Amino acid sequence: LPPGSCRAFWGWLNAVFNKVDEERIRAVGPDRAASEWLLRCGALVRYRGSPRWQRDYNGLPTGPLGKHSIEAIDATDSCIMYRGFDYLEGLEHVRDIKLEKCMYIQDECLQRLSETSNLQKSLQQLKIISCGNVTDKGILALHKLRNLEYLYLSDLPGIKEKETTFRVLQQALPKLELELDLE
Repeated sequence: LPPGSCRAFWGWLNAVFNKVDEERIRAVGPDRAASEWLLRCGALVRYRGSPRWQRDYNGLPTGPLGKHSIEAIDATDSCIMYRGFDYLEGLEHVRDIKLEKCMYIQDECLQRLSETSNLQKSLQQLKIISCGNVTDKGILALHKLRNLEYLYLSDLPGIKEKETTFRVLQQALPKLELELDLE
């Protein structure tokens, strides 16, 4: 294999995993379709009323539409990328998202997250850790998540204007508890 072709292949495969299937969303509902997307990309989901993290694609629970609502997403080491974020549109109960070591997460993803009206209502906790492509612009975009109560930021070398960024965010979201572990 020529050098770089393996990375290109995985990039292509990850793009395929992140392609939104509107028909699937209609057929199985937004939570089931988003669960399939997230698990395909290596993330975990937790449903309302369950303490267990769902990690096995084939073990996804079945049942009537809307029976299992995603409450938490742990995208640690996953390949979720911007093009898959349309799956988040229909989720009404997501309270907690963790983005850790996500190589495809960049500012546009955080902007998309904060512009998703259901997440503006439901999201209370967000952790962004070791996502090297996130900059101040992406963090500032989070100001639209009006019910965000807790934001944890760690190991984000792209953040350069810490004081200004956090002051602006804190003004926009006065109830926000901001926890930082940044150089």
